[in-house]
Amino acid sequence: MVVVPGGWGRRVGGGGRPPGGWTPDGRHDVLLGRAGRTRWADSGWWWPAVLAVLAVLVLLALWWLTAVLRRRRLAEVRVDTGDGEGALLRGRALEGVLAADAARLDGVAHAQATLSGRREAPEARVRLRLEPDVDPGTALHDLTARSLTHARDSAGLAKLPAEVRLGAVKRRAERVT
Repeated sequence: MVVVPGGWGRRVGGGGRPPGGWTPDGRHDVLLGRAGRTRWADSGWWWPAVLAVLAVLVLLALWWLTAVLRRRRLAEVRVDTGDGEGALLRGRALEGVLAADAARLDGVAHAQATLSGRREAPEARVRLRLEPDVDPGTALHDLTARSLTHARDSAGLAKLPAEVRLGAVKRRAERVT
């Protein structure tokens, strides 16, 4: 499939001529003549179809652009101070405290936390690397009962939904003599 366009490009680039009518030759030649442009213009469905396709393409391009430019991490979390004003807490600070608190749990070798969502309703993603002999259910219960509850209460949030991913640290080989 790649050979045909590549061979055609090499032929044209090397001074060869493409088949007749494939490329405009003269100064007044156009890619699409008057007959080609007006072929479907009298049909009632033509222009709405063209506009609909173009609108869909623009919407897809905008969706892609926002997906690329959107920040994955939450920069700030709004904390209710009780006076109606509120305060902003840096998202990285809350992530660091949550990860450090989770790393202190029994059997957790490494913890990582990331906040996403809106500043009024953050969501946490926590990754825990557990020691080989730790029960994952106990580690998950300790995380939700201690670390996530502490983070939610300290930020004054009504709820802090979390996605937790558990992994195990590989056991080192033991030397047997």
